[in-house]
Amino acid sequence: MSRARRVPGTDPRAAPAWQAVLAMTAAELRLALRRGETLVATAVLPIVVLLFFATVGIVPTPTARPVDFLLPGSIAFAIIASSLVSLGITTAYDRHYGVLKRLGGSPLSRAELIAARMLAVLVVEVVQVGLLVGAASLLLGWSGPPGASIGLFVAALFLGTLAFAGLGLLLAGTLRAETMLAVANGLFVASLLLGGIILPIDHLPDPLAALAGALPAAALSEAFRVALGVGGDATGALILLAGWGLGATGLAVITFRWE
Repeated sequence: MSRARRVPGTDPRAAPAWQAVLAMTAAELRLALRRGETLVATAVLPIVVLLFFATVGIVPTPTARPVDFLLPGSIAFAIIASSLVSLGITTAYDRHYGVLKRLGGSPLSRAELIAARMLAVLVVEVVQVGLLVGAASLLLGWSGPPGASIGLFVAALFLGTLAFAGLGLLLAGTLRAETMLAVANGLFVASLLLGGIILPIDHLPDPLAALAGALPAAALSEAFRVALGVGGDATGALILLAGWGLGATGLAVITFRWE
């Protein structure tokens, strides 16, 4: 299919790439608001996980208060829910129903579409973080520790979104919608179990702990914990997230199919 593309400098009427991305991001957010059930699931489920495991005390945590360990993990869980599961499944079904085929006939490039969808997810995630921090503060008595680092938290949020949104779009751009649904939910459960979200990975059997340490979910949980004053050095976690993010997003841009 022959498709027009925006070529900078050749058409004075053509919008710059950044304006096209922002316009598409706004459209994605409007569409997300229409999928209320998805927003509720991605926002409520991490809060349920946080409140349940912080109050029942059935999972050993290395911190004096369970909420100090579980809040960063629940934030990572929310990022995975929005970036990998919700974005991946939505994109796969958009491709299945021909929505992306129509977008493919527009001047929007694959890279611009992927950037717009990632930005929309990032906006949703900021709301999720606010809800989780609010729930932890109001219901569990959590307060930001003196060792917290906003800069490190933002870096973890950005790299985690890049990694998991990249994975979601990579899978959604190549798999059938029904297959993507099963794969995304399977990875979601695996991340909950192996991502250091509710159980420290050093409590896992050695082979599983080694596997978990190489995956982005555990790195994201660890980076958020260091950012919120729990733990020591997040350098390794951030490098691992950056590697996953650049690799997955780069492959998504190259292999993404409109139909």
